[in-house]
Amino acid sequence: MRATLRTVGELSITAGLILLLFCAYLLWGTGAYTDRQQPLLQEELAREMAGGPRLAEERRLGKVRLGGAVALLRIPGLGADYRYAVIEGVSPEHLKKGPGHYPGTALPGQIGNFVVSGHRTTYGAPFNEIDKLDPGDEIVVEAREARYTYRVTRQRVVQPTALEVVAPVPGKPGREPRKAAITLTTCHPEYSAAQRLIVHGVLARTELREE
Repeated sequence: MRATLRTVGELSITAGLILLLFCAYLLWGTGAYTDRQQPLLQEELAREMAGGPRLAEERRLGKVRLGGAVALLRIPGLGADYRYAVIEGVSPEHLKKGPGHYPGTALPGQIGNFVVSGHRTTYGAPFNEIDKLDPGDEIVVEAREARYTYRVTRQRVVQPTALEVVAPVPGKPGREPRKAAITLTTCHPEYSAAQRLIVHGVLARTELREE
């Protein structure tokens, strides 16, 4: 009996260690992949931006390649070094590389809703701290043709089924958009996908790139 209890105890400890290692991998190990992909995507953007705004605009108006870089995202309120290349697409494979742009929603600076989703606890956790953003905080999107500065208007928590947050006019499906908006989405609370944390913003400033 004593030997059986010892065996059960050893198995429980082993299982606990395996679970702990797996959790550690999810939190920190997955970020290594994102850390390798982000410099490549940011270099891709830099090369296209170097081609000048005319070339950049031509590429922007063309079909955006799934898995390719759309723009560079900066959020000054989350640190001077905060920068992520935004990927076209929101599949699990796309979001491993970084924040993803919802296909079919507006592109940076366009009238409508530029919707970006990102992980909160794994794969670099790019949106881990977006709950710290306050109304008036800046969200800077550096696209090939211009730099767009949005200002946060509000944040809220919704159910995963609340698809109205990605509508052209956030929260008002069917309404014709008249402003350029941005929406950031991530899981909520941390370590759970039970709800979604949403941050909304509107375009405040556009700075075109020079020839």
